[in-house]
Amino acid sequence: MDVLSDVITALRTGQPRSARVAWHAPWAQQFASVPGSAGFQIVLEGPCWLVAPDIGPMRLAPGDIVFRPHGRGHTLADSPSTSPDAPACDPNELPLQPYADNVVGTPADTAASATVTLCGAYQLDPIHAHPLLDDLPELIHLPAHLGRHPELRATVDLLATELQRPRLGTDAIIPALLDTLLLHILRTWLDQNPPPGTVSTGWAAALKDPATAVALHAIHRDPARPWTVATLAAEAGLSRAPFARRFTTLLGQPPLTYLTWWRMTTASRLLRQSDKPLSVIAARVGYTSEFAFANAFKRRYGTSPGRYRRNG
Repeated sequence: MDVLSDVITALRTGQPRSARVAWHAPWAQQFASVPGSAGFQIVLEGPCWLVAPDIGPMRLAPGDIVFRPHGRGHTLADSPSTSPDAPACDPNELPLQPYADNVVGTPADTAASATVTLCGAYQLDPIHAHPLLDDLPELIHLPAHLGRHPELRATVDLLATELQRPRLGTDAIIPALLDTLLLHILRTWLDQNPPPGTVSTGWAAALKDPATAVALHAIHRDPARPWTVATLAAEAGLSRAPFARRFTTLLGQPPLTYLTWWRMTTASRLLRQSDKPLSVIAARVGYTSEFAFANAFKRRYGTSPGRYRRNG
C-alpha cells in the first residue's frame, strides 16, 4: 500500500456518516465538537456561512468543501447573525433520516431560500492516529473552481446522488464513497502544500521530497524487511548521513523511530482485526522472535500483544 492509503487505514474506525440536508432560511445549525472525529461540509446549492470560534465567518458558495480534521465544533447558517435555536448536532449521529432529504425549516419561497449541503463525519482512532493528521490545519477549505479537482468533484456528485436517490447497493456504496472522498480531500490538500517557492517541513513536504517519499513508500510497502538507515538511504539514492538528516528535518523523527512506530501500528491493527497467531504477526512486522516482538509491543502500548487482543 502507498503511504496515504495506509494513513487512512490506520486512522479510520467505525462507519463514516453522511446526510444530504435542505436548509430553509432563516436557519442555523451548530455541529458539536467531537474529539476523535473529522467532519466535512459540502455546499451543493445556495450560499451559506460557516462560523467557528477559531476562525472568522466564512462565506461558502456552491461547490465549496470544508473539512475539519480535528473534530472542532462549528455552525452552518444562512447568515452570520442567525443563531442556532436547536441543540448542537453530533456529527457521528448523522444521518438525521437515512437516505432522505433532511429538510430543516419551513420554506416560504423554496427557490429563493433553499441551501442544500452534504454534511458528514469520520470516526478516527486517536491511539493510532498517524502523524500526518497532526500536520493538518484546523480547517481545510477547498473552494469550487470549474475544472479543478475533477476526481474530487466526481466523488461528491456520486455521493450526493446516492443520498438523494438510494437504490440497490446504496448501503455498500456510500461508505466506499465517503472513504474515497476523504482520500481525495487529503490528496488535494497535500498537492497544494507547501505552496510553490516556500521552504517547509512536515508530511506534505516529505511526500513531495523524492528521497524521503521513496523511503516512506519502502517502509509502508514492506515493513517486515530488516531496514537500516543505510538500506533506506540506498533506496532514496543518498548516502546515510544526508538521508538521516533530511528525513529527521522533514518529519521530526529519525527513520528507524518512524519504522518502529509503523510496525507497532500495523501489529495492533492485525491483532484487532484478525485471529492470526502472534508468531505470524511478529513476522509480518519484521520480528523473527515472538519474544522480541512482545517486548517492543509492550514498550509502545504498555501491555502484551495477547492482552491487547483480548481487550480489543
